[in-house]
Amino acid sequence: MNDNGNTTTLTGKLQAVVESSVFQRSITALIVVNAITLGLETSADVMAAVGGALTLLDRAVLVVFVAELLLKIVVYRTRFHRDPWNLFDFLVVSIALIPATGSLSVLRALRVLRVLRLVSTVPSMRRVIGALLHAIPGMGSIIALLALVFYVFSVMATNLFGGAYPEWFGNVGASAFTLFQIMTLESWSMGVVRPLMEVFPHAWLFFVPFILLTTFTVLNLFIGIVVDAMQSQHATENEAERAAEQAQVAQGQSDRTEILTELRALRAEVAALRDR
Repeated sequence: MNDNGNTTTLTGKLQAVVESSVFQRSITALIVVNAITLGLETSADVMAAVGGALTLLDRAVLVVFVAELLLKIVVYRTRFHRDPWNLFDFLVVSIALIPATGSLSVLRALRVLRVLRLVSTVPSMRRVIGALLHAIPGMGSIIALLALVFYVFSVMATNLFGGAYPEWFGNVGASAFTLFQIMTLESWSMGVVRPLMEVFPHAWLFFVPFILLTTFTVLNLFIGIVVDAMQSQHATENEAERAAEQAQVAQGQSDRTEILTELRALRAEVAALRDR
């Protein structure tokens, strides 16, 4: 009994440490420091000057991250895997522990993924990611619509312009890539459409509706869906906070009612004693 009680008390203390704002801010600061360190390691001049210190600092930060994960596993135990952010942190740190030598040297570039831990430590970033995940079903419909529009216009462009400009519109794949460039408005006028109009003067009648349909309509639907998802999530969080506050108020009222009942009982007992 004593051992179990001591273990429970220790676990509670560790949980209080892990969930404290000071601990969370410290981990966030280390993530920022690690991000700066990883950026400096890409400079040959910096590595020649203080490369050993940067490597030592990088390893020290990684040790802290591993210790943090082990601490969370000890505290939460079976609840650790129920939080997707814990699993995300575990995956990112595990990738950093993979030896990056020999044939696995390419994995050194993956160390920068540790910077993504900022997403799990900053609540506002977590809300944005949650909203994006919530918007995926709606975005899937928009992606399907965009793919259909691209396919139709790619086939048309190949038939219309493929003979004169095979490097841009020689097949459906080349046409789709060119249309993607046009959709992003990257050199679409001077780089593609105006040279095309020297051979096909009325080519603008094809490309202007395509830009209006894709860039200014379909892509804006993505923004609308994401904004709507963020507003919905924000409303849900507000409702949860209000429900928690109402529960606290109700609990306080219940406690006051219970205290008043006990006081009345005590008064009745005192009155009964006086009557005797």
